[in-house]
Amino acid sequence: MTAPVFLVDSLADVEPGAVLTLDGPEGRHAVSVRRLRSGEDVVLTDGHGRGAAGVVLRTEGKERLIVEVSEFRNEPGPTPRITVVQALPKGDRGELAVETMTETGVDAIVPWAAARCVTQWRGERGAKALAKWRATAREAGKQSRRLRFPDVADAATTKQVASLLAEADFAAVLHEEGAEPLATAELPAQGSIVLVVGPEGGVSPEELAAFAEAGAKPYRLGRSVLRTSTAGTAATALLLGRTGRWS
Repeated sequence: MTAPVFLVDSLADVEPGAVLTLDGPEGRHAVSVRRLRSGEDVVLTDGHGRGAAGVVLRTEGKERLIVEVSEFRNEPGPTPRITVVQALPKGDRGELAVETMTETGVDAIVPWAAARCVTQWRGERGAKALAKWRATAREAGKQSRRLRFPDVADAATTKQVASLLAEADFAAVLHEEGAEPLATAELPAQGSIVLVVGPEGGVSPEELAAFAEAGAKPYRLGRSVLRTSTAGTAATALLLGRTGRWS
């Protein structure tokens, strides 16, 4: 079984042989929940591609883990970079989408307040929902042993999504009526891929027109129609395989 991953603020200037202290909520989880003990392997990461693999020297109290670093890793940014623009689902299905996309390997997630979204993020409620998405990405990143966690952006408007699509090397809207399957689309070997996942009620004609003007064509995944909370994960898996990032 691979070593558990814990998040630290920084790994600047860390080299093999260094002794690090994991404390706070992460240290408490390691000591009191995971019950790690001397001699066990762990990985510390800053979530931005840097990781320190090491062994537990000792624990102190209920929330301090002392780790000796045996190997330092610096994982480069993946290419092509995959971003999913995720329309806001109802209830906790947004966190489900973030969790499974993170575990699969998405690089960035952009919450999108589409016209047909039942859920809308406003004020304090919106800030709490965004914080939940970011916390979910962080925890899923650790659970899936990633060193580079996905960025979860602020909620975007349709105009902002169109601007993001216009800058992408490949831009697509997942749509059940897309004439071309995503499985056969010509993909870039480098650069950025941006996918739009619409709400349960579908992407509106006006939104489709705005995205088309930005260079995003509609593509279908398959014969079945996936829910908004699962479509992004399925599409990410497809692209990771096709671009060789899963090879």
